[in-house]
Amino acid sequence: MSRSILLLFINLISISLYSQILKYKGKEVETHNVTAVLEKLNGEQVIRVERDLKALPFDVKNMGNTVDEPTFIKLKGLDFTDGTIEVKVLSKIKDPSPFENARGFIGVAFRINESISSFEAIYLRPSLGRAKNQFSRNHSIQYFSYPDYKFDALRKSSPGMYETAAPIALNEWITMRIEINGQEAELFLNDAKYSNFIVDKMKGTNNSGSIALWVDIGTIGYFKDLKITKR
Repeated sequence: MSRSILLLFINLISISLYSQILKYKGKEVETHNVTAVLEKLNGEQVIRVERDLKALPFDVKNMGNTVDEPTFIKLKGLDFTDGTIEVKVLSKIKDPSPFENARGFIGVAFRINESISSFEAIYLRPSLGRAKNQFSRNHSIQYFSYPDYKFDALRKSSPGMYETAAPIALNEWITMRIEINGQEAELFLNDAKYSNFIVDKMKGTNNSGSIALWVDIGTIGYFKDLKITKR
């Protein structure tokens, strides 16, 4: 069984008003409903991603249809089935925020098909990780499967099964490591020995696809040290 590791570092090629061309050490990256730039954060060069509300508007009265969307930067030419995705993420809430309940939504999408009409995703709500009540903490990690199984649909059909608690927070680097094996996905945070979250059976039907770095409404998201290991 062969394993390949891609260490992906970001170089900004050009930016225009309507499009961005980004490159990960020879790998092209597409922006989808987001803006992305390179930025220095605490002396490190990282990539900053924000949802583009002009490209994809948000409606607080219609959240089920306007959140958990393809709002990410996606690697082109990558076909990923099983293996490991690891990345460091940090999120802040915009001030002012377009959504008063913004939680610093940030994470990873994977098995994205060519038309971007379906994919799997696991993301964090860092502002809830150290909340003063357990109910809020239990929403710190979220899985969804686009387009049919967003967070609201999963809460209705399977309360508590596709989200859980984690001791995370805004404005700090969090290591996300997702181990994907068939229909199962496990999330390990900050080099934990045991997984913080497990999806026993993912809802999507894609067996493979691309990988993306994902954010949602009201979030300034930062990413660095992306590593992909195929199995």
